[in-house]
Amino acid sequence: MDKQFHTKFAILGLLTIGCQTGYSMKKMMDGSLNHFWKISYGQIYPTLKSLLEEELITVQKESESGKPDKKKYELTSLGYQALYNWTETPIEELGVEKNELLLKLFFSHHQSNETNLKQLDHYKLKLLERLNTYQAIDEMIRGTYGDQEDAKFWLLTLDYGIRTTQAASEWADEAKKKLTQRR
Repeated sequence: MDKQFHTKFAILGLLTIGCQTGYSMKKMMDGSLNHFWKISYGQIYPTLKSLLEEELITVQKESESGKPDKKKYELTSLGYQALYNWTETPIEELGVEKNELLLKLFFSHHQSNETNLKQLDHYKLKLLERLNTYQAIDEMIRGTYGDQEDAKFWLLTLDYGIRTTQAASEWADEAKKKLTQRR
């Protein structure tokens, strides 16, 4: 199934957690979903248009003085049912991660060991930054939304990110050992 198909359900899902404008959807994506599902403004508005045509959402315009009309979107009962049905179906495939470091390492027989080790060190720093971000998000969710039912599921997805980041860090340590032993 193509990414656009899943983007449709990401947007339907965002509507269930109070993101009613294209701007609020993009803001939520950049601060949360972006860690596992990327969507651009260029995808949001065409998808919203498509969802309107499918009658999965409705839109109301709100006027604000001195500003363009704000469009607020809401799920229809058909939209709720479509999202529910989608969450009930098993996943079709595992996503393929694009990883610049792995691509570089794959072709690194042209590089010195020192360069490869520096690449791994830089990767580890990036992973530490990501881990710190995830831990801050964890604290924010627990402190702000801890009692809400959605928080349990947000924390599950965040835990996946934390664990995969920790595993990548462990892999980088092992890769450095193997490159050092190769000398």
